[in-house]
Amino acid sequence: MTAISAVFWGLIVISLLVVVHEGGHFLVARAFGIRVTEFFIGMPCRLRLSRRSKKYGTEFGITPVLLGGYNRICGMEPLGDEHMPQVLAIVQRDGTTDAVAIAEELGISADEAYDNLLTLSDWASIARVEAPRGSDRADAFTTQRRDARLLTMYDKGHDFTTSGVTEAGEPRPIADADAFCEQERLHTYDGKAWWKRILILLAGAAVNIAIAFFLVIGDMTLVGIEVVSDTNVISGVERGGLAEQAGLQAGDRIVGIAGERTDSWTDISAAVDSALESAQPFEVSFERDGVSRTAEIALPSDGSATAIGIYASTEIYHATLAEATRVAVAYVGQVGTMVAQILMPQHTAEIVSQSSSVVGISVMASQAASSGASDFIALLAAVLLSLGLMNLLPIPPLDGGKILIEIIQAIRGKRVSMRAQTAISYAGLAFFMVIFVFALFNDVTRIIG
Repeated sequence: MTAISAVFWGLIVISLLVVVHEGGHFLVARAFGIRVTEFFIGMPCRLRLSRRSKKYGTEFGITPVLLGGYNRICGMEPLGDEHMPQVLAIVQRDGTTDAVAIAEELGISADEAYDNLLTLSDWASIARVEAPRGSDRADAFTTQRRDARLLTMYDKGHDFTTSGVTEAGEPRPIADADAFCEQERLHTYDGKAWWKRILILLAGAAVNIAIAFFLVIGDMTLVGIEVVSDTNVISGVERGGLAEQAGLQAGDRIVGIAGERTDSWTDISAAVDSALESAQPFEVSFERDGVSRTAEIALPSDGSATAIGIYASTEIYHATLAEATRVAVAYVGQVGTMVAQILMPQHTAEIVSQSSSVVGISVMASQAASSGASDFIALLAAVLLSLGLMNLLPIPPLDGGKILIEIIQAIRGKRVSMRAQTAISYAGLAFFMVIFVFALFNDVTRIIG
């Protein structure tokens, strides 16, 4: 049952993370008029449950591989070449075609034609129809359904209720191939200004951080936090501890320790520390059910005792908005500092040793859920904040790494080659795979321990 609980709550937390992070990318991309064809919880898989939005055209759904999630924002990988306008024009003219037919007509290789078709499919300018497995047929590519203004279901303002609509697979010839291709590119990530692309990349982490920030504030102000109540009534005793051996119980009111009067938990703490320093047995005066009693705390002769095993009473404190905001700001700063230290060689090993994988997060989520709403909200805020800030590290393939590439491209005035981007991304991926393995090892070791 413990394992089932960990899996259940782990999936809940991971799914929430996906929806929050990818939702940030989705909302900003859509605000800039970019096509988003898919939004899924879970990794890509042929088995899926989904529903297509009539408003956005986006297919929302879930797959059985619940280890993350993704958005398909059109035009994230700028491929294709100078033949792309002609390739698009042929598809529009014929309605349905394939790479071989296009290659013959344009006098290019089938691979060149296929790469252009894949790019246009990624733009959602055309649709790809995969050939059956084991078939000798090539993949077919068809036109999208378009309204009178040539807008697809993925575009803002599309209207399929008026005349002039062509269905998917129907020919829809265009007069100016270059102008039409450029118009299509404007509906993609690649077709937007560099600063808009950066905002899209920032959006996922920004939403993570913002929601974590408000969760901390909400937890402290609405749910409240458990704090020590400065009273001399104890809430419990440690099993097998010195206090239990002396006969103390939960609910006892401690009125004196070693001859010192104790009216609060502060007084109790100070008196216990003083008594322990003497390394001599001492007397505790207390009241139980209105009756005054005494008990003797017998200390070990070797002076090894550091506590007598009593617990303070607690109460729920609802912080003010100002107090909670200050705590939330400080918390963001602390987590940000910790995440940044992963790039500092002298701190990398320390940070990695404290990291948790999906296994550790699942176990902690289960424990937090069983402890109550406050603990679960606190854990969710911690994970959201950590992953949001981690995503801003300037290491591809993280969002921060992609932002760095966008800035470099804006300064240089030309693209960083796809080969260079791929090589850097593989290096970054290898770095984080090493961290994941160590974090997983740490989690397994802690759980077994």
